[in-house]
Amino acid sequence: MKIVFKKLAGMTLAASMLMTTGSMLANTAQADTIRIALAETPSDELAAFFVALERAKAAGLDYEWTAFADEELAIQAVLSGQMDIGFGTPYAAMQRSKAPLRIIYQLSKLVFFPVTSMDYKDLKDLDGEPILLHSRGGGTDSIANVIEDREGIKLGERSYVPGSANRVVALLAGQAKATILDLSNKNKIIAEAGDRFHTLPMFEVKASDEALFANLDWIRENADDVDLFVKSLASVWQDMAKDPTIISRETNPDGPIGQLPAEVLAELDGFYTDAVAGGLYDPNGGGRAAAKADLEWYAGAGQLEGDPATLNPEDFWYFAPLDAAAK
Repeated sequence: MKIVFKKLAGMTLAASMLMTTGSMLANTAQADTIRIALAETPSDELAAFFVALERAKAAGLDYEWTAFADEELAIQAVLSGQMDIGFGTPYAAMQRSKAPLRIIYQLSKLVFFPVTSMDYKDLKDLDGEPILLHSRGGGTDSIANVIEDREGIKLGERSYVPGSANRVVALLAGQAKATILDLSNKNKIIAEAGDRFHTLPMFEVKASDEALFANLDWIRENADDVDLFVKSLASVWQDMAKDPTIISRETNPDGPIGQLPAEVLAELDGFYTDAVAGGLYDPNGGGRAAAKADLEWYAGAGQLEGDPATLNPEDFWYFAPLDAAAK
């Protein structure tokens, strides 16, 4: 894998904006290389996605990925045309921007948990308290917004640390007392330090956490490649629903996930078994049901304006690639 560092036009190459690019190109010639903007560096949470990329490469897809420091930068890179497909749930950007961004695949749902020190007993206790979140405008940020609205509280300072595993480290090191974690990392910290941390009671969330999005014009111009990519994603998500161990077995040992620490790789089966059982992944890629849930959730979270019942899902999603994959 070739690793290079790049500076995008209009961006300063500062530590907070550092990117890592990995080129994983197929031998089969294609018209273009799809440029994918990740919202964080490769981790166990992205293993299924990289398995899908391997399947797409085997089917003839040329691609390269770039890991941005957070979701905002990934969204801006797609908006500017410097990247083709991005990670995130950019509903606010979709509504504000003149660029026709559309979601094409739900990668994961917002199955997250408020995890805090024993100083807090319920969500209301977080009134005025600082909290660690994944990224500004992302899924955990929206959860924090809804917590404030439903509980009638105002959280304290929000600090953004991409990656649940990194937020676990911050809690264990005493650098924070409250965060929002995914299922796997919630289980890990409770197992390791259940005498110091616990999960606060939380309402159910059905909306998207991570999704793939792109400019609609670009999607239509590259319909064959997009259909191939979505078909590869759907095949992995469906196989994973039947047998979560498929992810560890198909992970390329020479790829970015295969280069993670041995202790992380040893937990892949447990991670995906728990995640599938916890309802983190939709085998059908979300589609219209996810779009409806997203509009309701992100409107309630203050990231969409208007009554969700009157918002048109096709202003935010492009369903054709998923429909093609389902045939």
